Amino acid sequence: MPAAIDLAQKLSLFTEHWTPKVVADFNGHDVMVVKVKGEFNWHSHPDTDDFFLVLKGRLTIRLRDAQGVESAVILGPGELYVVPKGVEHCPVAEEETHLVVIEPAGTPNTGDPATAVVKTRL
Repeated sequence: MPAAIDLAQKLSLFTEHWTPKVVADFNGHDVMVVKVKGEFNWHSHPDTDDFFLVLKGRLTIRLRDAQGVESAVILGPGELYVVPKGVEHCPVAEEETHLVVIEPAGTPNTGDPATAVVKTRL
């Protein structure tokens, strides 16, 4: 019998930050939950957009365009933002924040396979 995915329950299974956990597959994409706190590294994804949905907390997504001009998007619970492919960005959370992130399967979270975390399935 099909069952709904309880995101709060999945988030309760781990404590580490910046380590996305795959909870579902969607048309060749990984649907992931992740806990974040502090500042991630500046990175971009040259071939794909980056989807962020805040479930709990606050997330600032710092953005830098091709000319080096910086801006930011601030998200609260229930808000989402899609970073366009190729745009350099740096997520920052001053408090622990819970997110849903959707990316094509196999996309490195840092934009670089050499530095990306291995995504595990819950």
